[in-house]
Amino acid sequence: MSTPTEVASRYRLERRLGAGGMSTVFLGMDSVLERRVAIKLLAEHLAEDDTFVARFRREALAAARLQHPNVVQVYDSGRDSESGRHYIVMEYVNGPSCADLLRDEDTLPIDTCVSYLRDACRGLDYAHRAGVIHRDVKPGNLLVVEESNVVKLADFGIAKAAEQSRVTQIGSVLGTAAYLSPEQARGEDAGATSDIYSLGVCGYQFLTGRLPFEYSSLTELALKQQEAEVDPIVELRPEVPLELDRAVRACLARNAAARYSTALEAAEALEAGLHGEVTEATQMLATDTTRGMDDGEATHALTSSGAATRALRTGDVARRPPPPRRTAAPPPARAGARRGARSRRGFGRLLAVFLVIVAGVVAAFVIASSGGGTQQQPIEEESLSNQVERLRNFVEENARR
Repeated sequence: MSTPTEVASRYRLERRLGAGGMSTVFLGMDSVLERRVAIKLLAEHLAEDDTFVARFRREALAAARLQHPNVVQVYDSGRDSESGRHYIVMEYVNGPSCADLLRDEDTLPIDTCVSYLRDACRGLDYAHRAGVIHRDVKPGNLLVVEESNVVKLADFGIAKAAEQSRVTQIGSVLGTAAYLSPEQARGEDAGATSDIYSLGVCGYQFLTGRLPFEYSSLTELALKQQEAEVDPIVELRPEVPLELDRAVRACLARNAAARYSTALEAAEALEAGLHGEVTEATQMLATDTTRGMDDGEATHALTSSGAATRALRTGDVARRPPPPRRTAAPPPARAGARRGARSRRGFGRLLAVFLVIVAGVVAAFVIASSGGGTQQQPIEEESLSNQVERLRNFVEENARR
C-alpha cells in the first residue's frame, strides 16, 4: 500500500515530519480551511487489527475533546477511502520537540527546564480532569512552539488504543522503556501519577543530560526501577537548587502513592523549587517516604534532602544533630525474628522483581522495534529463555540467604 498524496479529499500531504513504529507524521495543508496541519498516518499493519482500530477511533474522539493551550489539538480523524489508511489530523506545531533539543544540547537551562515541565503539567492536569491519561509522556511528545516557547503535549490516546490489541497482547509496553512508570512496566493500568512519573524522567534528563537509570538491557532497567535509588541531581549538576532536585525526584517515586497526586501539584512544586522553596506537598511526601524505614534509612533520607544539606549548599550554619543514641542489642530470639522478617521481605521483593522482569524481557522484542524518535539506550541481544533462566537462578540464590 503506497503513501497517499491526499487524504479525505481535503488534506494534502507535503513532506514527512517524522516516523515511529505505529505511525508516520506529515506536514499537510487543509484545503478547506487553508491552514497548515500535521497528518498522522497509522502503520499499515495496525489497520488489519480490528480491535486496535475500534480503540483508536474511541480514543481519537476523547483526544479531540481536549482544548487547552498546552495540548496539541486534534482536528479530525478517519479512514481514507482511496488508500484505506487511517489518519489523524492535528494542529501543526512549528518548532522542535524536546527530543530534538536534547540531541542538540546535553542539558537544558534550569529555568527553561522548569518552564517546559510546568507547561506540560498544566496540559496533563487538564487532560486528567477530563478523564484522559496520556500513557506515553516522553521528550518526543513535548513540542515547543517556536514563536512563544510554550510546550504542547502531543499524542494523547494512541497508547491506550494499542494496549490490548493483537499487536501488543504478548505483554509488551508502549513507548520508550526508560520513560515508563514502574507500574506500567509491570503491565498494570496507568493513572495520572504514571504520567507524572514519566514527566519526572523527562525533567531529570533535561537537567542532567542522562536518564535516572542508565541501562543496557530491559532486565537491568527493571531491576534498577525496583531496587535502586535515583542519584540526586545536585551531584550531577551542583547549580540546580536542592529544592528543585527534591521536586523532580518526588515525581520519580517508585510507589505511585508517594508521588504528587495531581500534575498541578507537581507544577507548583517545580516552580517553587526553582526559587529555592519547598511546597507543603513536597514536605509531606518526604515525610511519608521515611515511614516504614529503619532508623538508619530514615536519617539518611532526611539528611540528603533536608535543612542540613540546604545549609551546607548555601553556606548557612546549621545546628549539628546529636549523635545517635546507642541501644543494646536485641535478645537472640528477637534478633532472629527480625532477620527472618527481613529475609521474607527481601525474598518478596526479589520475587516481585523476577515477575516484573519476565514481562519486561518479553516486551523487549516489541519495544526494540517501536522507535518513536526519542533517545533510547541500546538493548542487548539475548534470548528470552536465557534471561529468564538467569533471573530465576538469581532469585533462588538470594532467597537462600
